[in-house]
Amino acid sequence: MSEMPESRSTLESAALPDERRVEDSLRPQRLDEMVGQERLRENLAVFIRAALERGEALDHVLFHGPPGLGKTSLAHVVAHEMGATLRITSGPALERAGDLAALLSNLEPRDVLFIDEIHRLPAPVEEILYPGMEDFQLDILIGQGPGARSMRLDLPHFTLVGATTRAGLLSSPLRDRFGWVARLEYYPPQDLERILVRSGSLLGVELDDGARSEVARRSRGTPRIANRLLRRVRDFAQVEGGDGSVTRGMARFALERLEVDDEGFDRLDRILLQTLLERFDGGPAGLETLAAAVGEDKGTLEDLVEPYLIYQGFLARTPRGRVATQRSRDHFAAAAAGQMQGKLL
Repeated sequence: MSEMPESRSTLESAALPDERRVEDSLRPQRLDEMVGQERLRENLAVFIRAALERGEALDHVLFHGPPGLGKTSLAHVVAHEMGATLRITSGPALERAGDLAALLSNLEPRDVLFIDEIHRLPAPVEEILYPGMEDFQLDILIGQGPGARSMRLDLPHFTLVGATTRAGLLSSPLRDRFGWVARLEYYPPQDLERILVRSGSLLGVELDDGARSEVARRSRGTPRIANRLLRRVRDFAQVEGGDGSVTRGMARFALERLEVDDEGFDRLDRILLQTLLERFDGGPAGLETLAAAVGEDKGTLEDLVEPYLIYQGFLARTPRGRVATQRSRDHFAAAAAGQMQGKLL
């Protein structure tokens, strides 16, 4: 697998290793602090209020959608609004059935258990989870061989919040045990601008209206990317701008240095679409063929690059392969015309 282009880390929708602490400081704790996803927030507020009035744990909830849209933040919000303790783990971390059994047996009534990347739960672990979610009971096998016996333990009523970027990989038995399944959508630029106002106030960064618009427009509809670009623009303003103020001009300068264009494309996005247009006449081209042509892992293209391009209408998946849309052709034709005009001037 080839190395990812340097700019890809800037627009990486998954959290980078050094971002956890900053993300935690920017994470909303209550529903009224969240921006965007209005219908989801309205429905969640109803479900939480109803559960509190009944004195019950909230039904199990599954959040799915592209990375960086706030699934983990919603788990924190659910726990805070319910006045409950949040326990956090992930599908890959639960390697054995005993790992999950130990976690479930230590829960308190109405605790919120958050399992990120729940689609990656091993099958034996998933089977232990079924009775825990449905009957709040835990089956434990004691001993080995012919003398082994099964013992069932009662669990306190808890809320499981699952998060996944690949809802299609969840088994039907697991998906059907969630009381509510909600999809998070990409954020429009106006919502991202509101997020940048809040994040800027927490980080001590003041962007003028033009700067907020530039950053929001190029953030790929993803709050995590918007917050990352905010921090990078702040760095450029501090070092290159002198007084640290973030204007539209400074934001454009910083984003161009980061190779993030007006559509929120980085080098890998441009290479993928240009390869499809120039070498495959716009497609269709199979994913593996396209990955080999651009020198990138197919999982990177499928999980990190394609979702936004498809959402924005630049790329289409068909039974025969990937196809560049007319919008892609228009975008690169306009870019080429702009470059030619710049040379003539």
